[in-house]
Amino acid sequence: MAEQTALADIRTGEGGKPDRSVVRDALGVGIAVGLSGFAFGVTAAGSGLSLLQSCALSLLVFTGASQFALVGALAAGGNPLTAAAGAFFLGVRNAFYGLRLSQLLALPRAVRPFAAQWVIDETTAVALAQPGRRSARLGFTVTGLSLYLLWNLTTLLGALGAKAIGDTDAWGLDAAGPAVFLALLAPMLRTTTERAVAGLAVLLGLGLLPVLPAGVPVLVAALAAPVALFVAGRRGEPARDDAHGDVQDETGDVQHETQAEKQAEKQYERQHERQHERQEEER
Repeated sequence: MAEQTALADIRTGEGGKPDRSVVRDALGVGIAVGLSGFAFGVTAAGSGLSLLQSCALSLLVFTGASQFALVGALAAGGNPLTAAAGAFFLGVRNAFYGLRLSQLLALPRAVRPFAAQWVIDETTAVALAQPGRRSARLGFTVTGLSLYLLWNLTTLLGALGAKAIGDTDAWGLDAAGPAVFLALLAPMLRTTTERAVAGLAVLLGLGLLPVLPAGVPVLVAALAAPVALFVAGRRGEPARDDAHGDVQDETGDVQHETQAEKQAEKQYERQHERQHERQEEER
C-alpha cells in the first residue's frame, strides 16, 4: 500500500495535478480540434488543390488558420503569391509561441526541431495551462501528437469525400478550433490588465479584418499587449496576480520538480525500511 502511494506521488505533476488529468484534457483538445481537418480537406479540394497538395499542407504546414487562409484566398480567385503571403503573416504568431515554450518546456536541443512542428495555438494553450514543467511537457506532447495524427487523417478523408460532404459551413467544423482555444484562454484571464489585453485585441482584430489582408489583423491585434501593459504600468497596477503563483522563475520550477521527486523517493525508502524491520522482528 505504501509503495503504491509513493508511486502515485511520483506520477502526480506539480501543483497536485495527476498525469491522467493532463492526458485527458490534452486528448480532449486534440480530438475536438482535429475533427476540423474534415473542413480543411473539403475546402482545399473545392479550391482546386489536388489530394496530394491538400495532404502536404497539413503534413508540412500544420497550422489550421494559415491553411484555411491560403485555400480560402485561392477559392476566392486570389493570386497564389498573395494567398501565401497572408498565410505566412498569420503563421508568424507561432514564432512568438515558440519563444515562450522554449523556456517553459526546456526540451533537449535534439528534440526541439521536431517539437517546433507542433507549436500551434492549441498545444501552446494546453502547455501554459499546466502548473509546472513536467505536466506542461506531457500536455504539449499529447496534444501535439493526437492533433497532428487526427488533423492529417481528417484532411485526407475530407479531400476524398469533398463531394459527398457538401457545404462545410453547414457542419460548423471550421469553428471547432477557435472555440476550443477561447475555452482554454478564458480561465487564464484573471486580472484586469489581462482582460483589457484580450478585449482590445478582439476589437483590433475584428475591426481591421475587412480592410487588411488575411493574417495582418492578427499581428496588429498583438499590439494590444504592450499598450495595455503601458497603461497598467502608469497606473501602478500589477500585470499578473502573484497570489496565484503564475509568475515563477524557471530555475525554481526545475528545483521544485526535483525536490518533489526526491521527497517521494525518500518516502518510498522509509516505508520499505519499516516493512523490512517488521519482517526482521517477526523472525
